[in-house]
Amino acid sequence: MNRQRRNFLKNSALAIGAGAFTELPNSLFAKNIPENFRTGRMKFSFRPYTLELKHVFTLAISSRTTTPVVLTEIEYNGIMGYGEASMPPYLGESHATAQAFLSNVDLSKYENPFELETILADIDALAPGNPAAKASVDIALHDLIGKLLNQPWYNLWGFNKAKAPVTSFTIGIDKPDVVRQKVKEAEEFKILKVKLGRDTDKEMIETIRSVTDKPLTADANQGWKDKHYAVEMTHYLKEKGVLYLEQPMAKEDVEGNAYITQHSPIPILGDEAIQRLVDLKKAHEVYHGVVIKLMKTTGMREAHTMITLARALDMKILLGCMTETSCAISAAAQLSPLVDWADLDGNLLIKNDVYSGTTVVNGKIVIGDKPGIGIVKI
Repeated sequence: MNRQRRNFLKNSALAIGAGAFTELPNSLFAKNIPENFRTGRMKFSFRPYTLELKHVFTLAISSRTTTPVVLTEIEYNGIMGYGEASMPPYLGESHATAQAFLSNVDLSKYENPFELETILADIDALAPGNPAAKASVDIALHDLIGKLLNQPWYNLWGFNKAKAPVTSFTIGIDKPDVVRQKVKEAEEFKILKVKLGRDTDKEMIETIRSVTDKPLTADANQGWKDKHYAVEMTHYLKEKGVLYLEQPMAKEDVEGNAYITQHSPIPILGDEAIQRLVDLKKAHEVYHGVVIKLMKTTGMREAHTMITLARALDMKILLGCMTETSCAISAAAQLSPLVDWADLDGNLLIKNDVYSGTTVVNGKIVIGDKPGIGIVKI
């Protein structure tokens, strides 16, 4: 594709990024709703929950053993849709903020649950921020609609579930003996994700390489401070079989991240720097690709839109997650046939899941045929 043609496509995509791309097929469902679905009102409820991690989860700037989540439910005509907000510290949300936001959500005023565009736009307008809390409503609403139609969302979107990719499994920063044990526990996974961003980066890589030659991916979580050091590290990572690198420097350092992208032999993906659609439009020339997570995008609707726009901008796409239950993981999995890579292991890192849904078999994401987002309560 010549440069003039490529620039035309990019400019066209940016011009309509918040317009035509948001007109998703699900808005058409309302035209053919059976009459028995047009009665009743939605009832919304939520409760706080705390996820317990199997191992201490250490990143470039923090460590934790738990993650606060809020579990949501939408009941309509005896059918229940489930959602989730997962709130790791860097998002700035908490049990308190999520519950305060969700206390203002009134779904009983909507007669038609299929009007996703209207309902989710209203939810987004309730207050700025709160992406995970908003995602919990979005996911529950999608789950409800899929169940009302008795179809899983990958089918409603017209995706081939067989195209779901393998998922990486995350190895957090730790002592060498613990890292080796984590790698052993991840035997079935074909790709391992390595957390970097501290002065032990090469030790982490060398430790993993001492026990496996599997392909790796890396995530510095904004931990690197010098762009020249970062570029040197990308060449080192390339030699060690790393496929791509997420967020090498602080999200505010646009020039530094762009410099790394320009000089890196492996793709550089924006994560913390690209939360929602507006960020993607600003950052598409700073990074080779984008990390899309439902907890950042306010849910499935905007995540789908961002994937469409990223493709038009010729960007690579990683579908990621936080530490989450199988609820949010299964919701994200419905989109996985569209992306280049997936990192949907959040439910595998916890000890107290409350749902079952999407599974991983020999490292590959396996999407079930249950309607909605494909989960059941345990």
